[in-house]
Amino acid sequence: MAEYSAQSEQQLRASRVEGRNWGRWGADDGAGAINLITPEKRLAALALARSGRTVSLSRPYPKVPGPNNPTPAQHFMRTIERPNGGGGVVDYYGFVYHGQSMTHIDALCHVWDADGMWNGRDPAVEITADGARFADITNWSGGIVTRGVLLDVPRSRGTQYVTPDRPVHGDELAAIAEAQGSPLTAGDALLVYSGYEAYLEDGNTLSASERPGLHASCAQFIRDRDVALLGWDLMDAYPTEHALPWPVHGVLYSYGVALLDNAFLRSLADACAEEGRHEFALLVLPLRVEGGTGSPVNPVAVF
Repeated sequence: MAEYSAQSEQQLRASRVEGRNWGRWGADDGAGAINLITPEKRLAALALARSGRTVSLSRPYPKVPGPNNPTPAQHFMRTIERPNGGGGVVDYYGFVYHGQSMTHIDALCHVWDADGMWNGRDPAVEITADGARFADITNWSGGIVTRGVLLDVPRSRGTQYVTPDRPVHGDELAAIAEAQGSPLTAGDALLVYSGYEAYLEDGNTLSASERPGLHASCAQFIRDRDVALLGWDLMDAYPTEHALPWPVHGVLYSYGVALLDNAFLRSLADACAEEGRHEFALLVLPLRVEGGTGSPVNPVAVF
């Protein structure tokens, strides 16, 4: 049964409104669905660390411009001298991490639609040149520690990567979770592997008008399972038949779901296959940047 994929644009729009989590944790809440990660949830997640194997979910920060990296990271070095032949070195980092290359987490203030940003706030009021006044990244300064579940789309399809002509639908996510024996529960981090590296290695490029990834129907799947965080390597699929401003990124402002963008999931997919399970403890620790719309991160999965 096509529970999600058969939805019309009108149904998709209605589900974004009817399923809103606005006010669920209070009118002034800026943490969103991360509230679903209770102390008990964290302890249960940490209990999944049995072999001690760790896997980084961060891509190297690219310092060379390219088709998918128009604003590369800057990294400058400066040496310092100390008496008696001593010395040291300091460095400077500079980057625009939002985009399609750098691994980062989006705060709930990052995007919005015509009805407003998270919890119905007006972005014209809450977003200033000095930073966001509401729902910024400091709402998650305690770190995000929860159960992570990887859904491996290429392995399920028997392919190397997802293609623009066949985006990932909500029904497919449901089928993969069932086949893997890894059902999602409230407060989980859902990680969707679509084959980013293999897609680019095959000579493909990403653009605003055509890129593989997740179909708008995945948003309702995420809401129905009370997912706290969505991590993905290939993001919203384009083109889309629905005129939604943010096909899946909309889970930020509608449901309060954190987004771990541009995650490096190839090694995680291999580790899951080798470990024989698709669940693990996940640690995501954002920088404490007051007013920040997100943060670069190096998420770590622990088996």
